[in-house]
Amino acid sequence: LPRFVSLKKGEVNARRGPGLTHRIDWVFKRAGMPLRITAEYEHWRRVEDASGEGGWVQYAMLSGARSVLLETDVPEFRSAADMAAEVAFQAERGVIGRLLECGLEWCRVSVEGSKGWVRKRDLWGVEPDEVVE
Repeated sequence: LPRFVSLKKGEVNARRGPGLTHRIDWVFKRAGMPLRITAEYEHWRRVEDASGEGGWVQYAMLSGARSVLLETDVPEFRSAADMAAEVAFQAERGVIGRLLECGLEWCRVSVEGSKGWVRKRDLWGVEPDEVVE
């Protein structure tokens, strides 16, 4: 821990503690959203989103499939992991993409069927020093 996962469904309750008797503090509403797991207790995971909001959710509501959130205004996705490479497409801040792989500075991401390389610093959902193969 921590590690990243994604939200399986479009509406998931985040509770104050690990159990159904705890109050709902937050409701996640975007399927595929990347979340960081910060603690585990039995079938519950304490998660947070890019803004730090969150709580305890049942592990069945989470997927090991990795996704990322675009954190900069209109980042450029390139045909290769190089600033000199051709721009393949652009996307807007707040868009969720599927994480395919990451090196130290670049990640390959799929956004609505388009694939390209984007600088890791433009993303939330992958650690700065993490390599994903």
